[in-house]
Amino acid sequence: MFTGIVEEIGIIKDIKKNSQSASLLIACKKVLEGSQIGDSIAVNGVCLTVTSIGSNEYSADVMAETLDRSSLGNLKKGDRVNLERAMPANGRFGGHIVSGHIDGIGKIASIDKDEMAVWYKIETSEKILKYIVEKGSIAIDGISLTVAKVTSKDFCVSIIPHSQGNTILSDKKISDIVNLENDIVGKYVEKLIGNKKEESKITMEYLADNGFI
Repeated sequence: MFTGIVEEIGIIKDIKKNSQSASLLIACKKVLEGSQIGDSIAVNGVCLTVTSIGSNEYSADVMAETLDRSSLGNLKKGDRVNLERAMPANGRFGGHIVSGHIDGIGKIASIDKDEMAVWYKIETSEKILKYIVEKGSIAIDGISLTVAKVTSKDFCVSIIPHSQGNTILSDKKISDIVNLENDIVGKYVEKLIGNKKEESKITMEYLADNGFI
């Protein structure tokens, strides 16, 4: 599990692409502290397993399913990426619950400055938008952010200078693709309640009999 608080910006040192998978070599420092082979590190919000560790670098494999659902297949040598280690059991919960399992992608429709803040409007599918609520949480490229506005076609977030300077959002341009992960709480609620097929036992007669009307 992750929190969406980016710890470090890494650099893609090398990328080897196979027919349906890829292997990334990422230059970094901080996220290697205490990390071992087999540990999880989120790369632009995607949970990947560490397969080897070197001096200020590590490698991770990306399977076909991940390439299909995320923007990792567009990465090139020299690209910057957001990195976050999995949250330790005694860690501080600074963001929100982030699984590192991407729901899909979005496209940056506009970028507008508003004094010290920057507004990003992101277009995405109806499948993802149905779980996005105003003032709720969304992970964009692994960054825990608060939704400021949402419509039937897009949503907006407002970014403070700290988030701009300590993540790869400052690299993004209009039409760039970003990874999106919905707040998992909404998906659990839909699974447990939203799809219930039983008819409610609360009727007008029931309310009247129990003094509610």
